[in-house]
Amino acid sequence: MAELPLTDDFRSIVLNETPLIDVRAPVEFAKGAFPGAVNLPLMNDEERQLVGIRYKEKGNAEAVELGHQLVSGEVKASRIADWRAYMDAHPDAMLYCFRGGQRSQIAQQWIADSGREIIRLRGGYKAFRNYLMQQTEASTAHFSPVILGGRTGSGKTLLIETLEHAVDLEGLANHRGSSFGRHVTPQPTQINFENALAYTMIQKIDQGFQRLVFEDEGRNIGRLYLPETFAAYLAKAPLVILETPMEERVAITFDEYVTGAQEEFAKAVGEETGLLAWKEAVEGAMMRIRKRLGGLRHQKLMKLFEEAITKQLREGSTDLHRQWVAFLLSEYYDPMYDYQIEKRAEYIVFRGDRASVLSYLQYADKR
Repeated sequence: MAELPLTDDFRSIVLNETPLIDVRAPVEFAKGAFPGAVNLPLMNDEERQLVGIRYKEKGNAEAVELGHQLVSGEVKASRIADWRAYMDAHPDAMLYCFRGGQRSQIAQQWIADSGREIIRLRGGYKAFRNYLMQQTEASTAHFSPVILGGRTGSGKTLLIETLEHAVDLEGLANHRGSSFGRHVTPQPTQINFENALAYTMIQKIDQGFQRLVFEDEGRNIGRLYLPETFAAYLAKAPLVILETPMEERVAITFDEYVTGAQEEFAKAVGEETGLLAWKEAVEGAMMRIRKRLGGLRHQKLMKLFEEAITKQLREGSTDLHRQWVAFLLSEYYDPMYDYQIEKRAEYIVFRGDRASVLSYLQYADKR
């Protein structure tokens, strides 16, 4: 029998964004996988559990035999068909299981028996995952970071999106990086976030950038967190402050927290239900900041919000939402920002409006 192809050229997989077939069970895939991977399991969760019990009770040989019994006939044919269909759509696809062992070998052999060939990852998910974590840590030796700071609503994310040599941490984390920053769709798992960050860092460094721009996030972005060594490296980076007038900050925050967020909810669950779901999400965020904001200011914020949502529900107008947004910025976010930035004043290397900061950062890679 011919030896089937293997690869551990993980760097090439990242740079080419090679499509991957993950043959692990859905419960394993849900905990973490790689960017662009699709879950087409050899065994479903129930089958995997039964095989695992048999392995503990009677050993590997009988566990493998049970696996072949459970995945045979039409079930086996259906799974091979799924793999082949994905390969038809993605001719460069590769295959992996947890350790690159029996499951991916079996899947690879079945595909070969059906007349096709696919490359399997040597060492599987575990080896590729270890490679990515090592590359994230090692990346700090290959670039100098520049941190883009500024008050909430100053337009940092909008500016980051225009820079080729920037890393959008909020995008990777699917979170706006604040108490009101949750999206309708959930954040990725911590593992998926780390894997996506590793992909991004490998690709950016391969593009030859000597300096990379990051938004000022701290270690945590929602419930996710940056790897410790990586976060510590960013914490000591030069800090560029984007200064934006309050009126413009209110407009940017309104577009993001009100208009954009309501559209997200409406798209997810329908316009009427979406508006009510958005209302509950905002009220939940306001409750989370109650202690830090203080009782009287929290009551004022809630009153402004209730007036705004009442008017919107009655008349369809969103204008009043600008009032609670302005209050939130001035009474909650700005005092927090002032406290945090004072502790990091020594790292500030530049301040300016959007045009001057953009000009500065566009040339950051050449400094």
